[in-house]
Amino acid sequence: MVRILICYASFSGNTKETAELIDRFFKAHGYDTLLYRIGFGNIPDPSHFDVMLIGTFTWGKGSTPDLVKDFVYEIGYKPPNVFVFGTGDTQFGGDDLFCHAAEKLAVFYHSEYAPLKIEQSPRGSQEIIVKTWTEGVIELCKKRYLKN
Repeated sequence: MVRILICYASFSGNTKETAELIDRFFKAHGYDTLLYRIGFGNIPDPSHFDVMLIGTFTWGKGSTPDLVKDFVYEIGYKPPNVFVFGTGDTQFGGDDLFCHAAEKLAVFYHSEYAPLKIEQSPRGSQEIIVKTWTEGVIELCKKRYLKN
């Protein structure tokens, strides 16, 4: 069975809510998932998973939160097949800095799929954006990585 590790950092609950929604979509497609809240408990070993997703909020003026930076450092290597999602708020820095932490992580991990960027909470029409993004990741995984 294909295993998906979904890691996320959340202070306000928006990234947590997005991670939980992504988790439900993966499970609906028959994937085995593990949700891990960054900074809480032992970090699961990414090498035990086929795919890793990382969710973050954007801090300050486009910064990646220290909590997420520490997580990346503690893993100690760049796992393959990493996809990134983020939550943000355009009122802090406008469009140029919106979900900038997610963009930076996607570049760092050489993610083959554009990061998901959600304005605050994934409710309403944004739930469709999360679903569409997750379905895109699922299709990419089927085609490129998970040929079984």
